[in-house]
Amino acid sequence: MSTLLTALAAAGPLAAGWSVHTVCLRRSLRTARRDPLTGLRTRDGFTRRANVLLKDPRAVVVLADVDHFKQINDTHGHAAGDALLKATADRLAHYVGRTGVAGRLGGDEFAAVVIDTHGTIGDLLAVLHGVLARPADGMDPAVRTTVSLGWVGAADHPGEDLSGLLRRADEAMYAAKQARAGVRRAGLGRLLATLSGRRAGRRGTGVAA
Repeated sequence: MSTLLTALAAAGPLAAGWSVHTVCLRRSLRTARRDPLTGLRTRDGFTRRANVLLKDPRAVVVLADVDHFKQINDTHGHAAGDALLKATADRLAHYVGRTGVAGRLGGDEFAAVVIDTHGTIGDLLAVLHGVLARPADGMDPAVRTTVSLGWVGAADHPGEDLSGLLRRADEAMYAAKQARAGVRRAGLGRLLATLSGRRAGRRGTGVAA
C-alpha cells in the first residue's frame, strides 16, 4: 500500500506538468491560427471553420479586397494602412457574428463564410459595403477607401469545395472592382480559368480543403 501511495505521489507533479503543457500547447495553436494584426483567423483557422459551415446548403462564401490599398500605404504610411486593415477586419467580424467565420487570407484580402438564413444576403452585403467604406474611428478622415466584395452561394455549385467557391467569389470581386460596382455575385456558369487576364488561382484563393 505504501508503495502505491509513493508511486501516486511521485506521479502527481508529472501529471500536473503535462496538464500545464497541454494548456500552453492549445493556447499556442489558437494564437497561431489568429492574424497578429487583425485578430481574424489565418488561412488554416479559417479553412477549418469554413469547411464545417459549408455543410449547410445556405452557406455563402464572400471575398473582400480593400481598394487602392497600396495608394493608402504610399500616401499616408504603413501605420495608417494597418489601422485601415484592422478597422476592416473588425467590421467584417461583427458582420459574420458567432455563426459565421471571417479570416485574413493575406495582405488586404479577407474572406468570410456566412449562413444566409433568410435569403437576404445580397441586401446585407450591400449594407456591409457601405459600412466598410466609412473612415476608421480615430483616423484622419482622408484615410478612407472602399472594399470590393464578391460572393457565391454554396447551393449554386453543389459539391464544389472551398477552394473552388473562393475562386468564384474572387472572380466576382475582381469584376466588381473593375466595374466599381461594390458588390457582385458570382455567375452560375462554368468557372473560367481567367478573367481579364486574372488567374483564378491567384494569391489568396488557393485554400487547402
